[in-house]
Amino acid sequence: MTDVRDAGALGMHAATAPLVLASSSRYRRALLERLGMPFRAEAPDIDEAPLPGEVPRDLVLRLSVAKARAVAERWPHAIIIGSDQTATFAGRVIGKPGTVDAAVRQLRTFSGRRVDFLTGVAVLNAAADRARTAIDTTTAQFRRVSDAEIRCYVERDRPLDCAGGIRFEGLGPLLLERVDTEDPSAAIGLPLIVLGELLRAEGVNPLAQPVD
Repeated sequence: MTDVRDAGALGMHAATAPLVLASSSRYRRALLERLGMPFRAEAPDIDEAPLPGEVPRDLVLRLSVAKARAVAERWPHAIIIGSDQTATFAGRVIGKPGTVDAAVRQLRTFSGRRVDFLTGVAVLNAAADRARTAIDTTTAQFRRVSDAEIRCYVERDRPLDCAGGIRFEGLGPLLLERVDTEDPSAAIGLPLIVLGELLRAEGVNPLAQPVD
């Protein structure tokens, strides 16, 4: 399910402002490139640790805005896109595994069970100090996967920098029975459907760009 929020209120649109992606993720860059708009990618330097008692939905939305605001210090007149993703399982936040062994342990735990992937996105009009945010929830039902399959998957797909240890754009779907989502791009790291909605609200329409 996608939830959209308008978190600010000063009033100018910025269709001609530069577009900046506040991310060093190659997955998010590839997704944004689909829109066919020129943009820059800048790595935000923020603390991504959750706050005490912070629920996953609040975490991904807060970090999405924080990433955009960090980059706004260098791009004060830009439209800036921030995004964050986490996986949740049995009420716990599941991060990126980082190592092969951690990925294998995560996926072994998920076998035959359901995992939710929460992807937050923020579009910050830096000049107006206005942030529009949304969140997408994608639910993945894992099939019962053998240890041999898990190890083969991890070695081939190397999903060490992916929330929950699964690359949806790679071999990850072979681990699953089904996926429930409103936006297939969300699980990869950037929900393009709702991103388009947030950009249009700021006067930026990817389908109204000149064709070279």
